[in-house]
Amino acid sequence: MFHKVLIANRGEIAVRIIRACRELGIRTVAVYSTPDREALHTLLADEAVCIGPAKATESYLDIKRIISAAVITGANAIHPGFGFLSENPKFAKICEESNIKLIGPSSEMMSLMGNKARARETMINAKVPVVPGTDGIITQADEAYDLADSIGYPLIIKAANGGGGKGMRVAERKEEIHKMFSLAQKEAIASFSDNGMYMERYVVNPKHIEFQILADEHGNVIHLGERDCSVQRRHQKIVEEAPSKALTDKLRKKMGDVAVRAAKAINYTNAGTVEFLLNDQGEFFFMEMNTRIQVEHPITEMVTGIDLIKKQIEIAAGLPLDIMQKDIKLHGHAIECRINAEDASKDFRPSPGTINNLIMPGGKGIRIDGAIYPGYTVAPYYDSMLAKLIVHGDTREEAIAKMKSALGEFIVEGVTTNIDFHFEILENPSFVSGDYDTSLIETMKV
Repeated sequence: MFHKVLIANRGEIAVRIIRACRELGIRTVAVYSTPDREALHTLLADEAVCIGPAKATESYLDIKRIISAAVITGANAIHPGFGFLSENPKFAKICEESNIKLIGPSSEMMSLMGNKARARETMINAKVPVVPGTDGIITQADEAYDLADSIGYPLIIKAANGGGGKGMRVAERKEEIHKMFSLAQKEAIASFSDNGMYMERYVVNPKHIEFQILADEHGNVIHLGERDCSVQRRHQKIVEEAPSKALTDKLRKKMGDVAVRAAKAINYTNAGTVEFLLNDQGEFFFMEMNTRIQVEHPITEMVTGIDLIKKQIEIAAGLPLDIMQKDIKLHGHAIECRINAEDASKDFRPSPGTINNLIMPGGKGIRIDGAIYPGYTVAPYYDSMLAKLIVHGDTREEAIAKMKSALGEFIVEGVTTNIDFHFEILENPSFVSGDYDTSLIETMKV
């Protein structure tokens, strides 16, 4: 087992990793930018190293500074969390060359799955169902225009090395191809410094279903059931639940088997998610594989009782999985609401500032993963998520009621939050019935 882990991240996920390491008896190193000097992860870790100014490219995204921090503190492993460098194959490669274990898959695996066009090709070879689309990467709008008719409309143009909803545009008809391709590619270059794109048929109003995977270095691969991530705004998830009301036991097994097959086909290791689009006919299609822990991992933990961060660390240390597929049972229902510092009435504009009063809910089946406290300043430089509120109930109805109760107790003063907007989602008839898809928020009046 590792003796010291550096967390190459900030906020609630850094705090989450520190807590898991404590339980495993592992010392931790936090890295922080100058505005995060008093951040909770900085205060909780055994050691903390300043790695630069507020700008992420000069701190949390600066590979040289993070590796240097690991070397000077004697950390023999790095946990990247999610976002930042978590799916950066160059960072993974440098960790390997520096004899520092990255708690995640190999650089080769990140490269393969991080490039959406190559991942799609790999899944086709593994006989995993994919949405009709282009073969390989395209870089020119004219090339996209020529290929569009063979895919069909509407179609979606995506950054080959993208993620987080960036570098994506939908073209409803051929006349829109040049414009949408240009917009998506410009965003891809700005966000990922990569102009590679691909296209696929746009599945209208699907369910977004992802399966959690654990795979060790001894060839054992299991899934831990699904998460329904269909409540999204501009491809960004807001509310997630597990299990999905849309899946029967038969469909869950079928999709889970495909997810495991996909992971085995590429010799995947560590935690990951295989993401699918599910249409109203019960057909599902591979969308992408995320080679990291997900923001929404706590709801899987709540329904399975398995600590995913601990499992990540154990797998990275070379330990075999101590659970098999037959051991995975889903108990009850869990929901996660992402509490963000943003104003839903003003097009979800970020709301930085200082939290001057904070009351957080508690009770049976209520969990908060966060990094905020009274007096904490929410900086304008990073993601606006303050905390994740997670609840667990015996039934979906109980979980919804519990979440509404918990949201009612969650008081944050000093910054504007999206708590009221979560109430609107939870009281929406389509959400209550479970008969909703990725178009839910578009149909709501904010």
